[in-house]
Amino acid sequence: MIAVTGAAGFIGSCFITKLNNEGYRDILVIDTLQQDDRWKNLSGKRFRSIEHPEVFRTKCIQGHYSSKDITAIIHLGACSATTERNADYLLDNNYRYSKDIAEFALHRTIPFMYASSAATYGAGEKGYSDTSCYGLSPLNMYGYSKQLFDEWMLNMSYIDNAIGVKFFNVFGPNEYHKLDMASMIFKAFNQIQNTGHIKLFASNDSSFSNGGQLRDFIYIKDACNVMWKLLSDTSLKGLINLGTGKARSWNDLAAAVFASMNIPMNIEYIPMPLSLSGQYQNYTQADMTTLQQSDSAYSFMELEDSIADYICNYLMPIQQYY
Repeated sequence: MIAVTGAAGFIGSCFITKLNNEGYRDILVIDTLQQDDRWKNLSGKRFRSIEHPEVFRTKCIQGHYSSKDITAIIHLGACSATTERNADYLLDNNYRYSKDIAEFALHRTIPFMYASSAATYGAGEKGYSDTSCYGLSPLNMYGYSKQLFDEWMLNMSYIDNAIGVKFFNVFGPNEYHKLDMASMIFKAFNQIQNTGHIKLFASNDSSFSNGGQLRDFIYIKDACNVMWKLLSDTSLKGLINLGTGKARSWNDLAAAVFASMNIPMNIEYIPMPLSLSGQYQNYTQADMTTLQQSDSAYSFMELEDSIADYICNYLMPIQQYY
């Protein structure tokens, strides 16, 4: 049985689709469904049962499961809000919880893959290489909670037998419940439908033009395909970047959204809120050397093609789920 935490969330639910497509049905879904529509992310998916995250945590600590019960853990459950200010909550949810699950898995030689984040790189002063996580300076508490766990995995030498996926800007179907944390593609689509134009933050750095800030955007389908490769490739371990390795501007993103909707481009640049200015990443681009020099090397979709697939096949048909 494969256990997936955060299974009703964006990446987790899409990865369950990938597992189902590869013939896996014996899946333990670990998540809380809360009061939003994330339950819809699980509709139509095949799995054994659903368990509350704290119940799973307690069972792991108490040794309720064995390596015969659980054959792999895909740990995607976390608070992913970059604006979350409750540091104690983030420490328990993103750091201590992850430690408990990792120790359970690795002491029993159960394959363990977990979600790290490009937020650990901060403003990118030391680049975006996944060869080491030491000395990085995250810009927010979310990034710091992920950094703490990466460092703990390294300090304990657990990372040598696990995979930490450092996700960059993932977008695609099943992110509908994320509200402010949803991708700009999803927000832009709704802005255009409601107002006919897109609002982008004006640059707060003279090195970048308005809308010229650069991010490494990766489509969820590509992300899940790579995760499947990593789960299947027993030779590749450690921290592994998962972007495309090709930074694109917000203006590029906006142009692709307008083109997919067959609407003339109309962008309004607005001042960046002071609350974001000090923690805003003007440039991210994954160094993909580790992945691309391995047996799990992958050819990513172009941004324009992935945005067209998302909008035409999921957003326009009124939120079709993946």
